[in-house]
Amino acid sequence: MTWEHSCKVAIAGVGFSNIERRTSTPLGSFAIDSARAAAQDAGIELSSIDGLATYPAAPFAGARNQDGRDVITPEFFLSSGLLPDVTWYSQAGAGLVATAMRDAVNALIAGACTYALVWRAMYAPPGVYGRARTRSFGGDEQFSGPWGVTGPVQWHALAYRRYLEQYGGDAESMAALVVNSRRNANLNDHAYFSDKEMSLDDYASARMISDPLRLFDCDVPVTACVAVILTTTERARHLRNPPALLASIGQQTVTNPPAVRYVVDDHIESGAPLCRQLWRDAGVGPSEIDAAQLYDGFSPSALYWLEAAGFCGRGEALDFVQGDTITLSGRLPVNTFGGSLSQGRLHGMGHIVEAVLQVTDRARRRQVDGADAVCVFDGSPMLRGGGMVIVRDR
Repeated sequence: MTWEHSCKVAIAGVGFSNIERRTSTPLGSFAIDSARAAAQDAGIELSSIDGLATYPAAPFAGARNQDGRDVITPEFFLSSGLLPDVTWYSQAGAGLVATAMRDAVNALIAGACTYALVWRAMYAPPGVYGRARTRSFGGDEQFSGPWGVTGPVQWHALAYRRYLEQYGGDAESMAALVVNSRRNANLNDHAYFSDKEMSLDDYASARMISDPLRLFDCDVPVTACVAVILTTTERARHLRNPPALLASIGQQTVTNPPAVRYVVDDHIESGAPLCRQLWRDAGVGPSEIDAAQLYDGFSPSALYWLEAAGFCGRGEALDFVQGDTITLSGRLPVNTFGGSLSQGRLHGMGHIVEAVLQVTDRARRRQVDGADAVCVFDGSPMLRGGGMVIVRDR
Protein backbone atom coordinates (compact mmCIF):
# COMPACT_ATOMS: atom_id res chain seq x y z
CA MET A 1 0.00 0.00 0.00
CA THR A 2 1.44 3.36 -1.02
CA TRP A 3 1.58 6.32 1.34
CA GLU A 4 -1.68 8.28 1.22
CA HIS A 5 0.22 11.55 0.74
CA SER A 6 2.58 10.21 -1.90
CA CYS A 7 3.37 12.86 -4.55
CA LYS A 8 1.23 15.54 -2.89
CA VAL A 9 4.29 17.65 -1.96
CA ALA A 10 6.95 18.80 -4.41
CA ILE A 11 10.33 20.45 -4.45
CA ALA A 12 9.87 23.52 -6.60
CA GLY A 13 13.22 25.28 -6.37
CA VAL A 14 16.86 24.67 -5.43
CA GLY A 15 19.59 27.10 -4.52
CA PHE A 16 23.34 26.99 -3.91
CA SER A 17 25.69 29.42 -2.28
CA ASN A 18 29.35 29.39 -3.17
CA ILE A 19 31.18 26.29 -1.94
CA GLU A 20 34.48 27.22 -0.27
CA ARG A 21 37.01 25.56 2.00
CA ARG A 22 38.20 28.44 4.16
CA THR A 23 36.61 31.86 4.18
CA SER A 24 36.22 34.98 6.27
CA THR A 25 32.69 35.50 4.95
CA PRO A 26 30.05 34.87 7.67
CA LEU A 27 28.04 31.69 7.19
CA GLY A 28 24.88 33.81 7.27
CA SER A 29 25.80 35.32 3.92
CA PHE A 30 26.01 31.84 2.40
CA ALA A 31 22.58 31.00 3.86
CA ILE A 32 20.93 34.11 2.47
CA ASP A 33 22.50 33.53 -0.94
CA SER A 34 21.15 29.99 -1.12
CA ALA A 35 17.67 31.04 0.02
CA ARG A 36 17.51 33.76 -2.60
CA ALA A 37 18.75 31.37 -5.28
CA ALA A 38 16.12 28.76 -4.33
CA ALA A 39 13.31 31.32 -4.39
CA GLN A 40 14.47 32.64 -7.77
CA ASP A 41 14.70 29.09 -9.11
CA ALA A 42 11.12 28.44 -8.00
CA GLY A 43 9.92 31.73 -9.44
CA ILE A 44 8.60 33.15 -6.17
CA GLU A 45 9.45 36.18 -4.10
CA LEU A 46 11.69 35.52 -1.12
CA SER A 47 9.06 37.17 1.07
CA SER A 48 6.53 34.50 0.03
CA ILE A 49 8.33 31.90 2.14
CA ASP A 50 6.28 31.25 5.27
CA GLY A 51 7.80 27.98 6.53
CA LEU A 52 11.31 27.16 7.72
CA ALA A 53 13.03 23.88 8.53
CA THR A 54 16.63 22.81 9.02
CA TYR A 55 19.03 20.54 10.82
CA PRO A 56 21.44 23.17 12.15
CA ALA A 57 23.99 21.20 14.20
CA ALA A 58 27.61 22.19 13.65
CA PRO A 59 29.55 19.45 11.83
CA PHE A 60 32.60 19.57 14.14
CA ALA A 61 33.41 19.29 17.82
CA GLY A 62 34.20 22.50 19.63
CA ALA A 63 31.90 24.74 17.59
CA ARG A 64 30.83 27.94 19.30
CA ASN A 65 27.30 27.57 17.90
CA GLN A 66 27.07 31.24 17.00
CA ASP A 67 24.01 31.76 14.83
CA GLY A 68 25.06 33.29 11.55
CA ARG A 69 28.71 32.35 12.07
CA ASP A 70 29.09 28.58 12.38
CA VAL A 71 25.43 27.48 12.48
CA ILE A 72 22.24 28.73 10.86
CA THR A 73 19.04 28.11 12.84
CA PRO A 74 15.49 29.24 11.99
CA GLU A 75 16.06 32.15 14.36
CA PHE A 76 18.62 33.54 11.94
CA PHE A 77 16.01 33.88 9.20
CA LEU A 78 13.25 34.91 11.60
CA SER A 79 15.40 37.80 12.75
CA SER A 80 16.74 38.74 9.34
CA GLY A 81 13.75 40.78 8.18
CA LEU A 82 13.83 38.97 4.84
CA LEU A 83 10.86 36.69 5.59
CA PRO A 84 8.13 38.81 7.19
CA ASP A 85 5.28 36.29 7.07
CA VAL A 86 6.64 33.07 8.56
CA THR A 87 3.85 31.03 10.15
CA TRP A 88 5.73 27.79 10.90
CA TYR A 89 9.26 26.60 11.58
CA SER A 90 11.09 23.51 12.77
CA GLN A 91 14.61 22.76 13.99
CA ALA A 92 15.61 19.09 13.91
CA GLY A 93 17.87 17.86 16.66
CA ALA A 94 18.67 14.51 15.02
CA GLY A 95 18.37 12.75 11.70
CA LEU A 96 20.29 15.17 9.50
CA VAL A 97 18.43 17.18 6.89
CA ALA A 98 16.06 14.35 5.94
CA THR A 99 14.24 14.98 9.22
CA ALA A 100 13.87 18.66 8.36
CA MET A 101 12.51 17.68 4.95
CA ARG A 102 9.94 15.40 6.53
CA ASP A 103 8.90 18.13 8.97
CA ALA A 104 8.33 20.49 6.05
CA VAL A 105 6.35 17.88 4.11
CA ASN A 106 4.07 17.29 7.08
CA ALA A 107 3.61 21.04 7.62
CA LEU A 108 2.56 21.52 4.00
CA ILE A 109 0.16 18.59 4.17
CA ALA A 110 -1.34 20.07 7.34
CA GLY A 111 -1.65 23.52 5.78
CA ALA A 112 0.69 25.15 8.30
CA CYS A 113 2.54 26.98 5.51
CA THR A 114 2.48 27.40 1.75
CA TYR A 115 6.19 27.64 0.81
CA ALA A 116 8.74 25.96 3.06
CA LEU A 117 12.44 26.76 2.90
CA VAL A 118 14.67 23.86 3.95
CA TRP A 119 18.41 24.40 4.13
CA ARG A 120 21.65 22.95 5.43
CA ALA A 121 24.50 25.33 6.21
CA MET A 122 27.97 23.89 6.79
CA TYR A 123 31.02 25.65 8.20
CA ALA A 124 34.64 24.51 7.88
CA PRO A 125 36.63 26.22 10.64
CA PRO A 126 40.27 27.26 10.32
CA GLY A 127 42.93 24.72 11.16
CA VAL A 128 42.57 21.00 11.73
CA TYR A 129 39.63 19.52 13.57
CA GLY A 130 38.33 16.07 14.36
CA ARG A 131 41.36 14.94 16.36
CA ALA A 132 41.25 14.02 20.03
CA ARG A 133 42.79 16.75 22.18
CA THR A 134 42.92 14.82 25.43
CA ARG A 135 44.83 11.87 26.84
CA SER A 136 42.12 11.17 29.39
CA PHE A 137 39.05 9.13 28.43
CA GLY A 138 36.02 8.14 30.48
CA GLY A 139 32.81 6.18 29.98
CA ASP A 140 32.66 4.09 26.81
CA GLU A 141 35.64 6.01 25.42
CA GLN A 142 37.95 4.37 27.98
CA PHE A 143 37.70 1.22 25.86
CA SER A 144 38.60 2.93 22.58
CA GLY A 145 40.26 6.31 23.06
CA PRO A 146 43.59 5.09 24.44
CA TRP A 147 44.04 3.05 21.24
CA GLY A 148 43.40 6.01 18.95
CA VAL A 149 39.74 5.29 18.18
CA THR A 150 38.50 8.79 18.90
CA GLY A 151 36.02 9.72 16.19
CA PRO A 152 33.85 8.69 13.25
CA VAL A 153 36.73 8.06 10.84
CA GLN A 154 38.21 5.37 13.10
CA TRP A 155 34.82 3.74 13.72
CA HIS A 156 34.08 3.66 10.02
CA ALA A 157 37.53 2.27 9.31
CA LEU A 158 37.00 -0.58 11.77
CA ALA A 159 33.63 -1.48 10.26
CA TYR A 160 35.00 -1.36 6.72
CA ARG A 161 37.99 -3.51 7.65
CA ARG A 162 35.56 -6.09 9.01
CA TYR A 163 33.54 -5.85 5.77
CA LEU A 164 36.62 -6.61 3.69
CA GLU A 165 37.62 -9.51 5.89
CA GLN A 166 34.11 -10.95 6.00
CA TYR A 167 33.21 -10.68 2.30
CA GLY A 168 36.55 -10.50 0.56
CA GLY A 169 37.99 -7.80 -1.65
CA ASP A 170 40.72 -5.26 -1.11
CA ALA A 171 40.64 -1.61 -0.16
CA GLU A 172 41.94 -0.54 -3.57
CA SER A 173 38.69 -1.75 -5.13
CA MET A 174 36.92 1.26 -3.59
CA ALA A 175 38.69 3.38 -6.20
CA ALA A 176 35.92 2.52 -8.67
CA LEU A 177 33.30 4.27 -6.54
CA VAL A 178 35.46 7.23 -5.53
CA VAL A 179 36.83 7.94 -9.00
CA ASN A 180 33.34 7.66 -10.50
CA SER A 181 32.13 10.30 -8.04
CA ARG A 182 34.99 12.61 -8.98
CA ARG A 183 34.24 12.09 -12.67
CA ASN A 184 30.66 13.18 -12.03
CA ALA A 185 31.81 16.15 -9.95
CA ASN A 186 33.88 17.31 -12.93
CA LEU A 187 30.52 17.81 -14.69
CA ASN A 188 29.02 19.77 -11.80
CA ASP A 189 29.66 23.51 -11.46
CA HIS A 190 28.45 23.33 -7.85
CA ALA A 191 31.12 20.81 -6.79
CA TYR A 192 34.21 21.85 -4.87
CA PHE A 193 36.30 19.54 -7.04
CA SER A 194 34.57 20.48 -10.28
CA ASP A 195 37.89 21.33 -11.94
CA LYS A 196 40.17 18.69 -10.42
CA GLU A 197 40.27 15.23 -11.96
CA MET A 198 41.21 12.03 -10.15
CA SER A 199 42.77 8.85 -11.51
CA LEU A 200 42.85 5.37 -10.04
CA ASP A 201 46.51 5.99 -9.22
CA ASP A 202 45.64 9.25 -7.44
CA TYR A 203 43.27 7.33 -5.20
CA ALA A 204 45.68 4.49 -4.48
CA SER A 205 48.60 6.80 -3.70
CA ALA A 206 46.68 9.09 -1.33
CA ARG A 207 47.77 9.01 2.29
CA MET A 208 46.09 6.66 4.70
CA ILE A 209 43.83 8.40 7.23
CA SER A 210 42.68 5.38 9.21
CA ASP A 211 43.44 2.04 7.60
CA PRO A 212 41.78 1.04 5.26
CA LEU A 213 40.32 4.54 4.65
CA ARG A 214 42.44 6.82 2.50
CA LEU A 215 42.17 10.58 2.12
CA PHE A 216 39.69 10.40 -0.75
CA ASP A 217 37.44 7.99 1.15
CA CYS A 218 36.53 10.92 3.41
CA ASP A 219 34.23 13.77 2.43
CA VAL A 220 35.73 17.21 2.01
CA PRO A 221 34.78 19.82 4.66
CA VAL A 222 33.40 22.99 3.09
CA THR A 223 31.68 26.22 4.01
CA ALA A 224 28.45 26.46 2.04
CA CYS A 225 24.67 26.42 2.21
CA VAL A 226 22.18 24.62 -0.01
CA ALA A 227 18.43 25.25 0.12
CA VAL A 228 15.24 23.95 -1.43
CA ILE A 229 11.67 25.29 -1.65
CA LEU A 230 8.86 22.84 -0.93
CA THR A 231 5.17 23.40 -1.62
CA THR A 232 2.13 21.39 -2.59
CA THR A 233 2.30 19.67 -5.94
CA GLU A 234 -0.73 21.54 -7.29
CA ARG A 235 0.85 24.87 -6.43
CA ALA A 236 4.25 23.81 -7.77
CA ARG A 237 2.79 23.00 -11.18
CA HIS A 238 2.17 26.72 -11.71
CA LEU A 239 5.72 27.79 -10.89
CA ARG A 240 8.82 28.26 -13.02
CA ASN A 241 10.26 24.75 -13.24
CA PRO A 242 8.75 21.27 -13.42
CA PRO A 243 8.12 20.00 -9.89
CA ALA A 244 9.97 17.06 -8.37
CA LEU A 245 7.46 14.99 -6.41
CA LEU A 246 8.14 13.34 -3.07
CA ALA A 247 6.78 9.82 -3.51
CA SER A 248 7.96 8.76 -0.05
CA ILE A 249 10.05 10.05 2.81
CA GLY A 250 11.15 8.39 6.02
CA GLN A 251 13.46 8.43 9.01
CA GLN A 252 15.71 5.74 10.43
CA THR A 253 14.23 4.91 13.83
CA VAL A 254 15.66 1.49 14.75
CA THR A 255 17.31 0.98 18.11
CA ASN A 256 20.98 1.88 17.88
CA PRO A 257 23.69 -0.07 19.66
CA PRO A 258 25.94 1.79 22.11
CA ALA A 259 28.42 4.10 20.42
CA VAL A 260 31.33 1.91 21.48
CA ARG A 261 29.99 -0.70 19.02
CA TYR A 262 30.13 0.46 15.43
CA VAL A 263 30.29 -2.74 13.45
CA VAL A 264 29.42 -3.44 9.84
CA ASP A 265 26.37 -5.58 10.62
CA ASP A 266 24.75 -2.64 12.42
CA HIS A 267 24.97 -0.47 9.31
CA ILE A 268 23.09 -2.79 7.00
CA GLU A 269 20.59 -4.04 9.56
CA SER A 270 19.79 -0.47 10.62
CA GLY A 271 19.29 0.76 7.06
CA ALA A 272 17.10 -2.07 5.76
CA PRO A 273 13.84 -1.17 7.60
CA LEU A 274 13.97 2.40 6.29
CA CYS A 275 14.55 1.16 2.73
CA ARG A 276 11.62 -1.24 2.91
CA GLN A 277 9.37 1.58 4.12
CA LEU A 278 10.43 3.89 1.31
CA TRP A 279 9.79 1.28 -1.38
CA ARG A 280 6.39 0.42 0.12
CA ASP A 281 5.26 4.02 0.52
CA ALA A 282 6.39 5.01 -2.96
CA GLY A 283 4.99 1.91 -4.63
CA VAL A 284 8.30 1.11 -6.31
CA GLY A 285 11.13 -1.33 -5.80
CA PRO A 286 14.90 -1.17 -6.27
CA SER A 287 14.61 -2.34 -9.88
CA GLU A 288 12.51 0.72 -10.73
CA ILE A 289 15.02 3.27 -9.43
CA ASP A 290 16.89 5.09 -12.20
CA ALA A 291 19.65 6.64 -10.08
CA ALA A 292 20.73 6.49 -6.46
CA GLN A 293 22.13 9.35 -4.41
CA LEU A 294 23.80 7.54 -1.51
CA TYR A 295 25.24 9.30 1.52
CA ASP A 296 29.01 9.08 1.47
CA GLY A 297 30.48 10.95 4.38
CA PHE A 298 32.86 8.00 4.21
CA SER A 299 32.91 5.91 1.05
CA PRO A 300 31.87 2.58 2.67
CA SER A 301 28.50 4.05 3.63
CA ALA A 302 27.51 3.99 -0.04
CA LEU A 303 28.26 0.25 -0.09
CA TYR A 304 26.10 -0.36 2.97
CA TRP A 305 23.19 1.56 1.43
CA LEU A 306 23.42 -0.46 -1.79
CA GLU A 307 22.99 -3.63 0.22
CA ALA A 308 20.43 -2.31 2.72
CA ALA A 309 18.26 -1.03 -0.15
CA GLY A 310 18.37 -4.31 -2.04
CA PHE A 311 20.30 -3.12 -5.09
CA CYS A 312 22.64 -6.06 -4.52
CA GLY A 313 23.06 -8.89 -2.05
CA ARG A 314 24.85 -8.90 1.29
CA GLY A 315 28.58 -8.56 0.77
CA GLU A 316 28.22 -7.88 -2.97
CA ALA A 317 28.43 -4.08 -3.08
CA LEU A 318 32.16 -3.79 -3.69
CA ASP A 319 31.80 -6.01 -6.75
CA PHE A 320 28.64 -4.12 -7.77
CA VAL A 321 30.45 -0.77 -8.11
CA GLN A 322 33.14 -2.12 -10.44
CA GLY A 323 33.05 -1.57 -14.19
CA ASP A 324 30.31 0.60 -15.68
CA THR A 325 27.41 -0.37 -13.38
CA ILE A 326 27.30 2.90 -11.42
CA THR A 327 28.38 5.33 -14.16
CA LEU A 328 26.01 7.86 -15.71
CA SER A 329 25.15 5.40 -18.46
CA GLY A 330 25.22 2.33 -16.24
CA ARG A 331 22.51 0.13 -14.77
CA LEU A 332 22.33 2.20 -11.56
CA PRO A 333 24.06 5.59 -11.73
CA VAL A 334 25.31 6.46 -8.24
CA ASN A 335 26.03 9.93 -6.84
CA THR A 336 25.70 11.53 -10.23
CA PHE A 337 26.77 14.93 -8.88
CA GLY A 338 29.97 13.84 -7.15
CA GLY A 339 28.63 12.99 -3.71
CA SER A 340 30.03 14.34 -0.46
CA LEU A 341 33.41 12.96 -1.47
CA SER A 342 33.82 15.39 -4.37
CA GLN A 343 31.06 18.00 -4.15
CA GLY A 344 31.69 18.66 -0.48
CA ARG A 345 30.26 17.83 2.93
CA LEU A 346 26.68 19.11 2.76
CA HIS A 347 25.08 16.45 4.98
CA GLY A 348 22.79 15.13 2.27
CA MET A 349 21.51 18.37 0.74
CA GLY A 350 23.62 17.89 -2.36
CA HIS A 351 22.12 14.42 -2.75
CA ILE A 352 18.56 15.76 -2.47
CA VAL A 353 19.12 18.58 -4.95
CA GLU A 354 20.70 16.22 -7.46
CA ALA A 355 17.65 13.95 -7.32
CA VAL A 356 15.47 16.99 -8.04
CA LEU A 357 17.59 18.03 -11.00
CA GLN A 358 17.62 14.52 -12.43
CA VAL A 359 13.84 13.97 -12.41
CA THR A 360 13.23 17.43 -13.89
CA ASP A 361 15.83 17.03 -16.68
CA ARG A 362 17.96 19.87 -15.31
CA ALA A 363 21.18 17.99 -14.52
CA ARG A 364 22.81 19.16 -17.78
CA ARG A 365 25.94 17.16 -18.60
CA ARG A 366 25.14 14.72 -15.80
CA GLN A 367 21.61 13.98 -16.94
CA VAL A 368 20.64 10.32 -16.69
CA ASP A 369 18.45 9.36 -19.62
CA GLY A 370 14.92 8.53 -18.48
CA ALA A 371 15.44 9.40 -14.81
CA ASP A 372 11.88 9.05 -13.55
CA ALA A 373 12.57 7.85 -9.99
CA VAL A 374 15.64 8.64 -7.89
CA CYS A 375 16.27 7.58 -4.31
CA VAL A 376 18.19 9.57 -1.70
CA PHE A 377 19.68 8.18 1.49
CA ASP A 378 20.89 10.66 4.08
CA GLY A 379 23.34 9.69 6.82
CA SER A 380 25.22 6.51 7.53
CA PRO A 381 22.72 3.64 7.85
CA MET A 382 23.56 3.10 11.50
CA LEU A 383 23.06 6.72 12.53
CA ARG A 384 19.89 8.79 12.61
CA GLY A 385 19.42 9.59 8.96
CA GLY A 386 16.60 9.17 6.52
CA GLY A 387 15.68 8.80 2.93
CA MET A 388 13.21 9.66 0.19
CA VAL A 389 12.10 8.68 -3.26
CA ILE A 390 11.76 11.62 -5.64
CA VAL A 391 9.90 11.12 -8.91
CA ARG A 392 9.06 12.91 -12.13
CA ASP A 393 5.68 14.63 -12.44
CA ARG A 394 3.42 12.89 -14.91
